[in-house]
Amino acid sequence: MKKNKNDYLKNSALAFRKTHYLWNEKPEFKIRFFAPLAASRHRGTQNDKLRSRIVFLIAMIFCHGILFSQSAVNQKAFGVGEKLLFNVNYGIITAGYAEMSIPQMENVLGNPTYKVQFNVRSTPTFDFFFEVRDRYETYLDSAGIFPWRFEQHIKEGKFSRDYTAVFDQKNHKAKSGDQEFDIPPQVHDIMSAFYYARTIDYSTFKIGQRVNLQNFFKGKSNPLDIKYLGKQKISVGAGTFNCIIVEPMVKEGGLFKNEGRILIWLSDDERKIPVKVNTKVIIGSIDAELKEYSGLNGELKGKVQ
Repeated sequence: MKKNKNDYLKNSALAFRKTHYLWNEKPEFKIRFFAPLAASRHRGTQNDKLRSRIVFLIAMIFCHGILFSQSAVNQKAFGVGEKLLFNVNYGIITAGYAEMSIPQMENVLGNPTYKVQFNVRSTPTFDFFFEVRDRYETYLDSAGIFPWRFEQHIKEGKFSRDYTAVFDQKNHKAKSGDQEFDIPPQVHDIMSAFYYARTIDYSTFKIGQRVNLQNFFKGKSNPLDIKYLGKQKISVGAGTFNCIIVEPMVKEGGLFKNEGRILIWLSDDERKIPVKVNTKVIIGSIDAELKEYSGLNGELKGKVQ
């Protein structure tokens, strides 16, 4: 049995590397994924190009999956001290863990902000095949829930990358390195968009209804749609929840095509914490499921058991 499990892990790692190769070398394959901050293509050996990004893809699903154009007013979804922990599963294997947290308030460019962190790491077992240690940070305006600063720190196998973007929301400029870009008012990064989405009231949404937001990535602002799919009760490690379901739908002309499917379950209450994410990959599917939570900004009424 142990041998079979090891074979499964080995085959899974190979599948992940094949997926990464297709991602980099076959543009049409991008419709299968939703990883807006995937690191730009780098030069190196063929093996380097085949790096797996399994846990990173889940991170991107969480952070880039929910984007809206409404304004957040008097939000009650989250606050300082919130911590959400997830298992990232590929088939029967737990490939990694993810943690979303708001440890403190910080002042950025003279503005009070929520410091939001997102950490992703592969399990010790999966480290044997491919080690992942990624960290993301966004600094959200405490009133508008839009970003003033975004950081990405990636360590995946032999590859590493550090990226920072500073948003001058008053003058509609974004700076990354020595480059400056024009941005629309209250543009988002992938993480701020997700937290902003948690402030939206879905109670009046009809099935199939879509909304959009501008999202900044690699020097461009791209429109994205979210399709509301209804409600469902699901069970994960953290319990049983009444949820709303949304599906990211990327417009033509944006970063990716509007094909492929990713489903996201949010608790059906004022907190709207992510409970589950599902996406298809080249072989099988990936599920990220909530296993623990603490420091919520109020009662979690969506949890029924």
